[in-house]
Formats: sequence, structure tokens, C-alpha cells
Amino acid sequence: MIDKEQVHKVALLARLELTSEEEEKFTTQLGSILGYIEQLSELDVTDVSPTTRAIDVSNVTRTDDLQPYPEREAILNGAPDREEEFFKVPKILNQDS
Repeated sequence: MIDKEQVHKVALLARLELTSEEEEKFTTQLGSILGYIEQLSELDVTDVSPTTRAIDVSNVTRTDDLQPYPEREAILNGAPDREEEFFKVPKILNQDS
């Protein structure tokens, strides 16, 4: 399925320096991987819906309770620049926008 010359070419493209023993090893390993993929491509999956996971996983989240920070002035005093009750940041948009 894959030969040593193809492994050598891929190694050159990936800028990997492989010894001849490594090329032989990767030829065998990549051949096994490609053989397995070929086996999988023979399966009929027309009635199987696409999925990103083999098992169903759901996120465990907590509720986000908003609470005012009592030391608002302390936060504003720590800012490099401020304007009244707001942080002042550099303008990032062009005047044309």
C-alpha cells in the first residue's frame, strides 16, 4: 500500500530526517494504518448520523450568579487610564469605519 520511497518523500516534505531503519519502521506502521482505514471505508454508514464523539458527553456547568463588586473604585484606580467611571482604552478602529 505504501512503500519506503513514499515515506521518504513525506519525511522530506515534513522536514524530518529519518534513518533507513526509521523509514522501514514507518513504512510498516503507516501501511498498517492505511490498511485499517481501507477496512473502515468498506463499512456501510449511510444510516449513521455524523458525530464528534463515540460516547455522549455533556458539559457540567454551574450557574453564573452575577454579584456587584463592592470595591468598584479600587478597580478603577488600578486602571492605567480612566474617564469618570469607565476604563479608557486606545481607539482601535479607523475613522473611516
